[in-house]
Amino acid sequence: MCPLLTELDAGSFPMTRSRVTIRDVAAQAGVSHQTVSRVINGREFVTPETTARVHQAIADLSYRPNAIARSMARGRTGLLGCIAPNLTDYTFASIIDGADAEMRRQGYFLLSAAAANADIFAALIDQLVNGRRIEGLIVINPYADERHTHLPADFPIVFAGSRPRQEIAYSVALDDVTAAREATQHLLDLGHRRLGHITGPLAEDCAQDRRDGFHQALQAAGITPDPALEVEGDWSAQSGYRGLTQLVERGPLPTAVFAQNDQMAAGVLRQARDLGLELPGQLSVIGVDDIPMSAYFSPPLTTMRQDFQAIGQEAARLLLGAIEKSDTAQQQLLIKATPIWRRSTAPA
Repeated sequence: MCPLLTELDAGSFPMTRSRVTIRDVAAQAGVSHQTVSRVINGREFVTPETTARVHQAIADLSYRPNAIARSMARGRTGLLGCIAPNLTDYTFASIIDGADAEMRRQGYFLLSAAAANADIFAALIDQLVNGRRIEGLIVINPYADERHTHLPADFPIVFAGSRPRQEIAYSVALDDVTAAREATQHLLDLGHRRLGHITGPLAEDCAQDRRDGFHQALQAAGITPDPALEVEGDWSAQSGYRGLTQLVERGPLPTAVFAQNDQMAAGVLRQARDLGLELPGQLSVIGVDDIPMSAYFSPPLTTMRQDFQAIGQEAARLLLGAIEKSDTAQQQLLIKATPIWRRSTAPA
């Protein structure tokens, strides 16, 4: 059993020093705390002699100004927001990670929130924007539902993963048209002519643009797009699995499938194996994104790599430019995809 501390023992421990306040600095410098505040915030009407005394007192006391309080006093919070449909999806999380790194590098902090539907999105807008908690906002997948109708006017906003529309001046996204056209051309170059296509939700810009790129490549090869070979998915592996089932039922079976993201491609691969198809001998599959698991699919997935980190970084830069008013014209930045050739595609 530990002995009780004696009064002498207890007194031998140093007392925890309380945080130095602006009033401590004022007392040390022999000025009012309002004067100290004016010096810290760089305001005028303070003599050089008084400013020097305040700075000396700050150094002597190792005073650290409260950054949040300073920002609020200037009408700034130093906080930016990002709202995504969820925070667990790899693509969303990677975009947010890239944006967060760039914002911290430039002295800002990012608040990230998930809005599963338009009602939650509207509530977040009220809390973050109308409550003046943030200075700007990144919106990921703004057209996933009706959330875009709740966007505030005259507030710095950047879309990530979607092209700009009338009410938004800034966006950054993958060059979806070119990515899809190159993916489709790869299948055409392998001799495939009957191509299945599993899209994302066609309410979203990126799904529309990838469909356009797919059609452009077919038409350039003299092939008329066949609606019977196109199935709308929802980005999930389950919808890719169901999509190949529908294509099989419509028959005859395509020799290759372009799935608009890797998760749907994974579903296609799984259903193809369940159907006893040889991969890629009887069915070639290509996706988009290059998520970390793509290299470990069976067979490893050929795909178009999307640099989510770069999209997040560029979204952050656009937003900071909009806040500082250094960028005034409408801007849409497009990030090129990188082809990743693996073993899920082969000659027809």
